Amino acid sequence: MEQKIEKLIVWLRERVQEAGMNGAIVGISGGIDSAVVAHLIKRAFPNHSLGLIMPCKSNPKDQEDALKVVESCGIDHHVIDLTETHRVLFGEIEKQLKEKEQWNEQAARLGDANTRARLRMTTLYAVANNYGYLVVGTDNAAEWHTGYFTKYGDGGVDLVPLVHFTKGEVREMARILGVPEEIITKAPSAGLWEGQTDENEMGTTYDMIDKYLKGEPIPERDRAIIERLHERSHHKRQLAIAPPKF
Repeated sequence: MEQKIEKLIVWLRERVQEAGMNGAIVGISGGIDSAVVAHLIKRAFPNHSLGLIMPCKSNPKDQEDALKVVESCGIDHHVIDLTETHRVLFGEIEKQLKEKEQWNEQAARLGDANTRARLRMTTLYAVANNYGYLVVGTDNAAEWHTGYFTKYGDGGVDLVPLVHFTKGEVREMARILGVPEEIITKAPSAGLWEGQTDENEMGTTYDMIDKYLKGEPIPERDRAIIERLHERSHHKRQLAIAPPKF
């Protein structure tokens, strides 16, 4: 794993140089994946890396954990609170749709969460533009395969260094890099709503997804869930679909 980390660091430098950019930026959520990416880009670009903490109707504990990640790797950082921005934007959407009696209350919670993810993406690119940095994503192999990310939200990035690593491998990488143990062992959550966890939402566990991706036997119920998630999220892993040339 130490050799893979070194190869990732070289790969990050090559991609940034190839793009003619100055460095790299990542959104730090307080979770393990963004913590690992923060450590990687700090090692790759000691003087040209940045972590962005973007609370948005968030649990204060997430920001505390994100700051622990910043401290553990020494990366430069900014905190940009998007709560009010989201309130104004999503509130106006709700108001306009309600005026036409077309507001779908059942879809509102997910729409709210996805809007937060896309606001963070927009903020990352605005700050990246200021510094001439590439935006580095945090999706691991399990999330990528199941589509457990927001299209044009946390999926809207330039580089995805963890996309071939299982959740277990990300944990191994985190320990080598020096990510705080409490970040490594906390329950994975996108922080979408109170009490939300990734595994409850997906209906299976990262351990099962990791085993599936490695070709190991798993219960049929979990296999069916994983394959359904993969099929349903196919569009998320594609560029915008174009018609053939007529």
